[in-house]
Amino acid sequence: MLFLTEFLGTALLLAIVTGSGIMGDTLSSGNAAVALLGNSIATGCGLYVLITLLAPISGAHFNPVVSIMFWREGKLSLSTLFNYVVAQFIGAISGVWLVHMMFTLPLIQISTKPRIGFGLWLSELTATLILLTVIRLGIKYASDKVALLVALTVTAGYWFTSSTFFSNPAVTVARSLTNTFVGIQPADVLVFISAQIAAVLLMLILMKVDFK
Repeated sequence: MLFLTEFLGTALLLAIVTGSGIMGDTLSSGNAAVALLGNSIATGCGLYVLITLLAPISGAHFNPVVSIMFWREGKLSLSTLFNYVVAQFIGAISGVWLVHMMFTLPLIQISTKPRIGFGLWLSELTATLILLTVIRLGIKYASDKVALLVALTVTAGYWFTSSTFFSNPAVTVARSLTNTFVGIQPADVLVFISAQIAAVLLMLILMKVDFK
């Protein structure tokens, strides 16, 4: 049940991200700001619902770096971590494919949207570190508001980071498989994921130094 929940939650998250990106891009007549506004609001709302409903079952991680943080705290076994990460990656890709079918697009796609440069790498490092910090402190000081805190952080992150707050390796890989508004070309995926992994490693260090 835990792994199925992570699979379904991540799939629905990517369906929301990708579908709202397509809809916003289609209806905005080329206005990228309007498209991003719709994309960010839909993602934030969807996250709030998914985390609220699914957190009591699996913790509603939907993100390998979040699962790594919980594993390091001793809240997940290594085998559970592995299964969570597999479920998250498969779920993310499945969510993108579901949207392709709903919008009658080719199922298999490769993004051609470049997202490259030091600024974007720094953005992903910052975004992921912020997300992990919000989750960590939210659980400690405002456990009843974690879903809202994460949803609002991601919604805001779409606008104040140059990378639009991917902050999730599974999301990054899945978005390389859609040549739509939310895509990222495969050549840029490794840099994004490297920044995200660097952020979780930094978070683990900060946890030992400051948050013990």
